[in-house]
Amino acid sequence: MKFMMNGAVTVGTLDGANVEMHQVLGDENMFLFGLKADEAAHLRENYDPALLYERDPMLRRTVDQLKWGFSDGNSYEDLWQRLLFATDAPADQYLLLADFPGYCDAERRAMAAYGDRARWNAMSLHNIARSGIFAADRAVAEYAENIWHVPYKK
Repeated sequence: MKFMMNGAVTVGTLDGANVEMHQVLGDENMFLFGLKADEAAHLRENYDPALLYERDPMLRRTVDQLKWGFSDGNSYEDLWQRLLFATDAPADQYLLLADFPGYCDAERRAMAAYGDRARWNAMSLHNIARSGIFAADRAVAEYAENIWHVPYKK
């Protein structure tokens, strides 16, 4: 929400704060991707991240980069292992690999919007203009009333 208040345009999944932001911004001012809650629940029943990895060359190259490392000299093979072959928890328990194609599409849409300066600026300004609902005063008032159940003068 802080990024939104400063004009950032969100690329993200429809969860957490993004749900509230989406309610005031709409689809046209965010780049959403990923499974919905019911889709994720259904997918978990027979989810095989290794199969996605094997079928999608771009996903495979991306995930393998974790194993090979980056220019920082570190290996992130533990993350690679957790995404594909974890034994202490379900592999890719957050369904990250399932969201990868949608993420790539969202990034393409964001780059296209960024290339249209007027559109990008309008989206950014819309984010700023609609962010007032997330002001701390409103949040504290709602917490006081709905969670803490204490009197609060507005």
